[in-house]
Amino acid sequence: MRTFEGSLASPTGRFAILAARFNQNVVDLLVDGAKEGFASQGVSEESLDLIWVPGSFEIPLVAKRLAASTKYSAVVCLGAVIRGDTDHYEFIAGEAARGVMEASLATGVPVIFGILTCATEEQALDRAGGKEGNKGYDAALVAIEMADLLQKLPGK
Repeated sequence: MRTFEGSLASPTGRFAILAARFNQNVVDLLVDGAKEGFASQGVSEESLDLIWVPGSFEIPLVAKRLAASTKYSAVVCLGAVIRGDTDHYEFIAGEAARGVMEASLATGVPVIFGILTCATEEQALDRAGGKEGNKGYDAALVAIEMADLLQKLPGK
């Protein structure tokens, strides 16, 4: 039986970090975490492109464009959607998640969902470098592993 698994060793290619400016105090921490995650595996800042969009709802369109460009081994999507007093949260969080998945499926390029969906700003900060770690860091590692796995799999 053949087994396929992605690795974090020797990542190649360029990676995009796509970040939402809305809730930027949280997203800045996620971006820092992603850069640190890439650096921990030997990816230089020269191999990273950072692209800012207004909010998490705008991420899927740009993610699909970046992935379709074939310039990136993976696209890491970072944002923070924090529940408020209206239904706005459900619409944005759900559509952002669906759009990121669709961008990945449509292009065959790993488009990583690193958008926090939290009830409070405190929860978001906990996941952006606080007591829950940094999900930006984690997303960078997932991007490297998925890019490597897809290179190893048969077919296109």
